[in-house]
Amino acid sequence: MADLFQTSLESAEEDSRPLADRLRPATLSEVVGQDHLVGDDGALTRAIESGSIGSLLLWGPPGTGKTTIARLLADSVDMHFEQVSAIFSGVAELKKLFDAARLRRSNGRQTLFFVDEIHRFNRSQQDSFLPVLEDGTIVLVGATTENPSFELNAALLSRARVLTLKRHSDHSLEALLKRAEQQVGSALKLSPQARQMIMSMADGDGRALLSYVEEVLRLEPSKPLEPDELLSYLQRRAPIYDKGQDGHYNLISALHKSVRGSDPDAALYYLGRMLDAGENPLYIGRRLVRMAVEDIGIADPQALTVTLAAKDAYDYLGSPEGELALAQACVYVATAPKSNAVYTAYKAAMADAKQFGSLMPPKHILNAPTKLMGAEGYGDGYRYDHDEDDAFSGQDYFPSEMGRKTYYTPAERGFERDIAKRLEYWARLRTSRNQSEA
Repeated sequence: MADLFQTSLESAEEDSRPLADRLRPATLSEVVGQDHLVGDDGALTRAIESGSIGSLLLWGPPGTGKTTIARLLADSVDMHFEQVSAIFSGVAELKKLFDAARLRRSNGRQTLFFVDEIHRFNRSQQDSFLPVLEDGTIVLVGATTENPSFELNAALLSRARVLTLKRHSDHSLEALLKRAEQQVGSALKLSPQARQMIMSMADGDGRALLSYVEEVLRLEPSKPLEPDELLSYLQRRAPIYDKGQDGHYNLISALHKSVRGSDPDAALYYLGRMLDAGENPLYIGRRLVRMAVEDIGIADPQALTVTLAAKDAYDYLGSPEGELALAQACVYVATAPKSNAVYTAYKAAMADAKQFGSLMPPKHILNAPTKLMGAEGYGDGYRYDHDEDDAFSGQDYFPSEMGRKTYYTPAERGFERDIAKRLEYWARLRTSRNQSEA
């Protein structure tokens, strides 16, 4: 009777555990969606076979298996597993754990030190790892959702190998759904469309998917749920986006490059992604202005006016009407002719300004407000362009020590075609007038 009671108790405890915990893989080969790491020819598979895994940084979105992989790695190489959260552990606590790891090592067992959210450690906490990594006291496995090159110091990065985990695809999410159905012993009561929707709502996060599955199981629907019924029960998961971190920079980069690549559809998609995730619309407005001056320039001078007007329109209208002005500006800059001629000319001029220092402009273009300056030749020989044929004198305005430079070369696109014709015309006049004066 006691054995029956114990078995019943264990079964109840098993059923009370979260589904994600019950489905946690027992071996690395059971990890779903990361074949490039744990498949037959995966990076971790090869490292385990070689007998030396070394310190690692697991970088990837939430719910992709970083913690699970770290635990299974420790089992695979027979190391003591020590898990630390970067949120709650200070340098003093870390030193105690390092001392324990040294004692463990002296007794013949190495420690795999797993740090969740390692990007949250400050510089002094990160530096505390360096001595114990150098002398082999621990093998570090850190997990982060943020780009390690931005969040971790160079010394720590140089001592660990970065492995990138991929967000779950529909294929791997479907595999997780099937495992969940095997675990609970029945198929989920979802129509094919609702099944696809629940995977889309998970947004590549396996843990989120299994949480949704648990919600569906609690509902105990009498018939398969349709998408609208599913949405009425489940709240949509917030998109993966941190306005100060990697997701923010990834999406604004995608938006900018879509505009530069003259793809209004992709640009609108990334604009929608950012707005949907809660990005400040005025930040997007400022970036659209930047695109107008960096990637369009004088090929379409109106682009700057349009983007500034869109920013002002959002400021005036607010949400949700103001977002339409940003969308209009986004499509305008994406479909405008492109030229970075002014952008590159400005950078070249700035480089020369720094290189040549404080050279005096030629005296003929300097004013002479005093008799002394007049006596020094200031303003001598200046020709007033409006008095010249074609309103063009052709004089040289660069410092004599530099010689004439060319920074701005218009593109053969948009309004800059007309500018190029003017510059060519003025260049011919300048050459002919300088030759006649010589």
